[in-house]
Amino acid sequence: MTVRELDTLPGALGLYAKAVVGGLTKKNGTLPDLTLVLKSHSIDRAHLADYNRVCGFPLRETVPSTYLHILTFPLQMLLMTDASFPYALMGLVHVRNRIEQLRPVRAGETLRFSTTVGNLQPHDKGVTFDLISEAFVGSEKVWVGVSTYLRRQPVPKTDKPARAERPAKVAAEKPKASAFWQIPGDIGRRYGAVSGDRNPIHLYAATAKLLGFPRAIAHGMWTKAACLAAIESRLPAAYSVDVQFKLPVLLPAKVAFSSDETADGMTFSVNDARKGRPHLSGVVSAL
Repeated sequence: MTVRELDTLPGALGLYAKAVVGGLTKKNGTLPDLTLVLKSHSIDRAHLADYNRVCGFPLRETVPSTYLHILTFPLQMLLMTDASFPYALMGLVHVRNRIEQLRPVRAGETLRFSTTVGNLQPHDKGVTFDLISEAFVGSEKVWVGVSTYLRRQPVPKTDKPARAERPAKVAAEKPKASAFWQIPGDIGRRYGAVSGDRNPIHLYAATAKLLGFPRAIAHGMWTKAACLAAIESRLPAAYSVDVQFKLPVLLPAKVAFSSDETADGMTFSVNDARKGRPHLSGVVSAL
């Protein structure tokens, strides 16, 4: 395995430009055996406060588990724009995100991050792979994040599951709303400013249309963060939170947020407020 150490986080904006140019020559292949390590990072409290405000978290001494995700995002971008990475960044779809917060992380702690890629799997719409990030305080692992991405590509009919083997679709009962949220049209730009994720599909209707969306769409990780902010007072000190990203949230939007207690945690979801179409579903479990 190749391990590449960095002293500072790379700028995501420049990596997007690299992704556009480099994506023109990308070809399918094997995932690189590469790990990127940010040796030391101190949290910028002003940046943390901006993130908390955009996502709905209270200002506090400990950091939201989703905030650590955005600190690893530049490492993910750097890995996916590396010459050894086989897929073009533009067009990848974030379909799942799993986080383990092994203990609360304080804003004053110095962190070390690592990111690698693996778990290439066939999918009926192409292939999926995982970007696996970890955060350490000294030698102690305090956080793990796994982002699963879908690479859409033609799949031979012989590789697809037979239609008869696919489970029959069952109409899901519309969850009872705990709250209704009015999501503003500029949330993609506001979240992009603090997260560094300035993918054009999130910024303006005009830029989203260039990539096949009728309007700008909310970041999946903003939606996940907003859900955790809504149940923040009920989260245990150590927990895992696993979400599936479903239909995109077209901005502006009115959505219904739902949550229910379970034996070891809770479930939550975000659905279209009028038609009930699913945008996100998630599960929190105590560790």
